[in-house]
Amino acid sequence: MQSTTQSNAYAERFVLSIKSECLGRIVPLGERHLRRAIREYVEHYHHERHHQGIGNSIIMAEDDPIRRHQRLGGILNHYYREAA
Repeated sequence: MQSTTQSNAYAERFVLSIKSECLGRIVPLGERHLRRAIREYVEHYHHERHHQGIGNSIIMAEDDPIRRHQRLGGILNHYYREAA
């Protein structure tokens, strides 16, 4: 079980990330727009963002073509290789 201090660190890191990578780059045009931006960022944060690779470098695959998935009009991008 995580301590409160550890939980606070995770929450603070998330808030810093969403502010710098998403909310600092858009001007929300209302509550609905803000909620959509937050929902898109949370999906990106949990499923698409790059994680630390081996030796702090991204693990590269074969020579398969690289694909890009955009969120929020290109503010958030996820690059991946399709499986053969």
